[in-house]
Amino acid sequence: MTKRIAYLGPPGTHSEEAALRYAPDSELVPYPSLLHVASAVEERAVDEAIVPVENSIHGSITDITDFLIGTQRASIRHELVHRVRNCLLVESGTELEDVSIIFSHPQPLGQCRTYLQSHLPEAELIASASTASAILDLKSNSSTGAAIGTNRAAKIYGLCIAAEGIDANPENATRFLIIAERDHPRTGIDRTSIAFDFEDNKSGLLVSALQPFAERNISLTKVESRPTGRKLGRYVFLLDFEGHRTDHNVKQALAELRRQASMVKVLGSYPRSPYPLTHASEQNKQDN
Repeated sequence: MTKRIAYLGPPGTHSEEAALRYAPDSELVPYPSLLHVASAVEERAVDEAIVPVENSIHGSITDITDFLIGTQRASIRHELVHRVRNCLLVESGTELEDVSIIFSHPQPLGQCRTYLQSHLPEAELIASASTASAILDLKSNSSTGAAIGTNRAAKIYGLCIAAEGIDANPENATRFLIIAERDHPRTGIDRTSIAFDFEDNKSGLLVSALQPFAERNISLTKVESRPTGRKLGRYVFLLDFEGHRTDHNVKQALAELRRQASMVKVLGSYPRSPYPLTHASEQNKQDN
């Protein structure tokens, strides 16, 4: 049976590009927002969902982080690091100096801010639901404008590429997560993501919580926090580290953390993605 994978649509987005790399033979199902994409797994409308979680220039995508903290029926099964190359797209015959409005998803608008400030400082920046939706917004707008999107989108929607590779950093990359009902079995080259918080707010709590990982030489790859939404100044901490939740040293560290924290949630253990990912088939081999 062909696997069904949800992604942020319509066709032509960076999410679609990443999905095609991850599983080129799957049925890709577009959704209008990232929360719709992630929720499709909870609703069992698809087998998996691919969602961006952080960008090397513009940082974390909090909608997905908050979803992972709150979901009870979805886990991280894979990750994929995807090289991003944003393009400035225009209708045929449009001159750059005539562009007065630029549409794109907030992430690419941030990733390309240096170029926009330098080349189109007077243009109004308008946030769209996705990079492909930005093209539809451009086509329906009466002003002379442009959209930031992918090379693939230019071909799909018949636009011209006015400028290519307009990212603030040529190494621009987005880390995508593949969400499913269950996380991935141990491969030996794994990463685990967790969330935890504390009942009390005392000095030294975070240092103490991280100590079990340091004592067992578990490499931490990401530490961040998100508001709990319950009270100002209270946070949920998110931690990524190398290793699988079934590894003996990881199980020990988590057990010790649970004695200190009021909540510890494993968001998933999954194969670590190489950077840059050379071919989706290399990632998929680990799923067999």
